[in-house]
Amino acid sequence: MSIITLLFPDFFLILLGFLVKRYGGLGDAFWTGLEKMVYYVFFPALLFYSTSHTQFDLAVTGKMLQITLTVICCGIALGWLAKPLFRPAPMIFESGVQTAFRFNSYIALAAASRLGGEHGTSLMALIVGFGVPICNAAAVHALVHKNGGFLMAMLKNPLIAATASGMLCSVAGIAIPEIVNATISRLGNASIALGLITVGAGLRWSGLHESKGIAAYFLAVKLLALPLIGLCLARAAELPPLQLQMVVIFCALPTASSAYVLAANLGGNGPFVAFLISAGTVLSVTTLPIWLALAS
Repeated sequence: MSIITLLFPDFFLILLGFLVKRYGGLGDAFWTGLEKMVYYVFFPALLFYSTSHTQFDLAVTGKMLQITLTVICCGIALGWLAKPLFRPAPMIFESGVQTAFRFNSYIALAAASRLGGEHGTSLMALIVGFGVPICNAAAVHALVHKNGGFLMAMLKNPLIAATASGMLCSVAGIAIPEIVNATISRLGNASIALGLITVGAGLRWSGLHESKGIAAYFLAVKLLALPLIGLCLARAAELPPLQLQMVVIFCALPTASSAYVLAANLGGNGPFVAFLISAGTVLSVTTLPIWLALAS
């Protein structure tokens, strides 16, 4: 089965979400509620189920995690390089820099599941669990001096909490009752399709009235530079084939849909970030299969 065939259902669900949002007659309240359900219930259930059923061995996954965290740090550094390079207008850089290194977890788990099954999902869940706090911390760096509750907010993040608790159950050998397992599994199964649909519903195309240069730069960092760095590091480390593919998927992901929410809530340039999210998601339809083909 070709890479394009594997990824087509996921990108079709994104398109479906876009079309239903525009023409389905469902109000904003419906989509806001659905996004919250996915983020706070369905997606954490998937992360917990995947990590709690995985036997973790840092001797096996340690290199993979080191590479993905290194790529995130490269994304942060390259993102900040845009400020002296472009000298953008106020709130352009501050709002958009997060799109150079944040990642869309819904697409990550969907692609990992289709490519590597339950094992691939577990590996990606591990990467997401380690990557979320670092990316979130970098994205809201300006808040560190304004909001003393930043650390508590990280600890309360549902994705971090779900991954950490799942890993704890796995490492401690805690047996989860089958009836609980089955329920969590059902919730997790719903997260991928609904998550992708909400990604499509959140696409917005207005907002690029200025700063086209820095917008192109952020997109190039996220979709071209980071996957190239990840692919080179993974091959140099001689990762097993599935781990290599998970690293490349992670590095080639478009940015997180929640980047818009963060920018809007902090008084940033929300429309500019919304455009970067939308453009990156659409461009990844082409770039993600190419990078996966190179990793095969």
